[in-house]
Amino acid sequence: MQIRFLLIFLAGAAQAQADGLYPAAAIPEAMRRNAYAVIRLHETTFTIKSAGEAVEKVHYVVTILDQKGSGQARHIEFYDRLSKISKLEGTLYDASGKKIRSLKKTDIQDVSVAEGSLFTDNRVKIADFGYVQYPYTVEFETESITTNLMFYPRWFPQNDENVSLEKATLHVVSPANLKIRYKEQKLLKSVQVKEAEGGTHHAWSLESLPAFSGEPQGPFIMELLSGVYLAPTDFAVDGYQGNMASWANMGKFQQQLLAGRDELPENVRQEIIRVTGSETGKTAKIKKVYEYVQSSTRYISVQLGIGGWQPFDAKSVSQNGYGDCKALSNYTKALLKAIGIESHYTVVCAGENQPDFLVDFPSKINSNHVILCVPVEKDTVWLECTSQTNAFGYQGTFTGNRHALVITPTGGKLVKTTRYKASDNVRNRRISVAMDETGNAKATVTSLYTGEQQEDLEHIMHQLGMEDQKKALYKRINIPSFEISRFSLAQKKDRIPSVTETLALTVRQCASKSGTRLFVIPNLMNAASPLPPKAENRQTELVLRSGYQNADTVVYQLPKGYGVEFLPDDVRMESKFGTYAASMRASEGQVSYTRHLTVNRGRYPASAYNEWVDFSKKIAKADKAQIVLVNKGL
Repeated sequence: MQIRFLLIFLAGAAQAQADGLYPAAAIPEAMRRNAYAVIRLHETTFTIKSAGEAVEKVHYVVTILDQKGSGQARHIEFYDRLSKISKLEGTLYDASGKKIRSLKKTDIQDVSVAEGSLFTDNRVKIADFGYVQYPYTVEFETESITTNLMFYPRWFPQNDENVSLEKATLHVVSPANLKIRYKEQKLLKSVQVKEAEGGTHHAWSLESLPAFSGEPQGPFIMELLSGVYLAPTDFAVDGYQGNMASWANMGKFQQQLLAGRDELPENVRQEIIRVTGSETGKTAKIKKVYEYVQSSTRYISVQLGIGGWQPFDAKSVSQNGYGDCKALSNYTKALLKAIGIESHYTVVCAGENQPDFLVDFPSKINSNHVILCVPVEKDTVWLECTSQTNAFGYQGTFTGNRHALVITPTGGKLVKTTRYKASDNVRNRRISVAMDETGNAKATVTSLYTGEQQEDLEHIMHQLGMEDQKKALYKRINIPSFEISRFSLAQKKDRIPSVTETLALTVRQCASKSGTRLFVIPNLMNAASPLPPKAENRQTELVLRSGYQNADTVVYQLPKGYGVEFLPDDVRMESKFGTYAASMRASEGQVSYTRHLTVNRGRYPASAYNEWVDFSKKIAKADKAQIVLVNKGL
């Protein structure tokens, strides 16, 4: 009987090997729909040994359906002095699920993550079979050991759009005396918890998640995924102990990393007192300090062990003249302290498209940058200490409109940074157009950009040479056929900074000619962007991430002998998303066109999306309105 059972088992195993472990044909049609890749299996076990050590094991299998899914076939694993990769194995399978080969050392790159860094121990292993005969399947097994328990892994196995997931599990094992914290997102089944030998076991599972595509102007992709955020309560890293149960406690841990690092050399302390001595107002003194830092230091990244979160001391920055965001913010803080002004080291999630802190879940998730908070009477000055060109107190799209963790003497405090209104982000443009009888024209354009709208131009001014500036301006101008004869850019560094752009243009076919008539679209430089499509069954919120105001005045000098035959009616629209108005007026020898558009920043329910599309379409239609000119002398 035992022999018979063994023979049946061996026969079944042999047949499975012949049929292949992961045949692509076995993927259900629902998992293929709209998918570039299918995650067949994803298993994660995170075992917490102590407050300062943990082991993470991951085993996953993914089938790549076409070239667009090839990124899912590449395994990327980061490590540094506080972590190591103890296992990285992989197997490649063909379309039928038969093994082609195992991962070789030559398939693995081991490189430094050194871009923009002077000092770093951050490295990454990149495993890639380089296979392109679709469909195919890859399997990876990894094990890593970390002694940096500030960060627990976040578990989102369906990690992107156009990727489906068949099955995934997460197991977290922790000692009884170490409480883990978690935040579930879009899960059908909540956590299962049990006490067992060795500690507490938490388990989550996901299965049969079809691929999806992000919708136009929708939330960040991370908001749409199903998974779990994990974070410690008590933790240890590189000899430091901390507690992350509250934002206040997180701030107390950061204070440990800052302790004793704000001492300045005596000559630097005396110099900053002298530099600011002629100023009487607090804000003016802060500005002087900021400009001193901009003129005497430069940014360089430092990522060495705990140095990824602990700044170089102020003396080192003053001697070397460089530092990363942590060091330069701490140095600026020390300079302000020297003249009796209190400021606060501040951790933030920086970047125009970077998700914010999870406000109800204290953790270091998404945090990637440090700035300085300086309280003044009835105001707060925020300082971006890494930029040599930034306007004093301006945050913009990099760190504005989000939360920040301010490290106060009593601990951390989560506050909102500057919220930029539509009226802060302005583009005012005046255009004078001299048109000839063929429809060609010469135009002079003066545009004032403020706030978030000036950021691209500010980058062009300070990061590009003259020829590259001109190339960049060509890409920004929405006119079908034109040449730039002259241009200039001038910046004004107010709290809401501005850039004035002046252009001299030659515009071909500014008007289309038919017999004795010229047909002119007076809205010269606001060619409509591609209109968003309507959605029959919109699933996600509409997110308008920027509010702004645009105002245009275009004055056309008519060709000799031409007069106005037709002017469109005025247009005025108002909705929850903003307002629009356009009008045209004719006088002897000229036509004036004015246009005003305000768009409000905000999140709106999915049901409002088609209303937004209708509003956009009405604007696009109004922007295409034509004036008809006729040659009265013929």
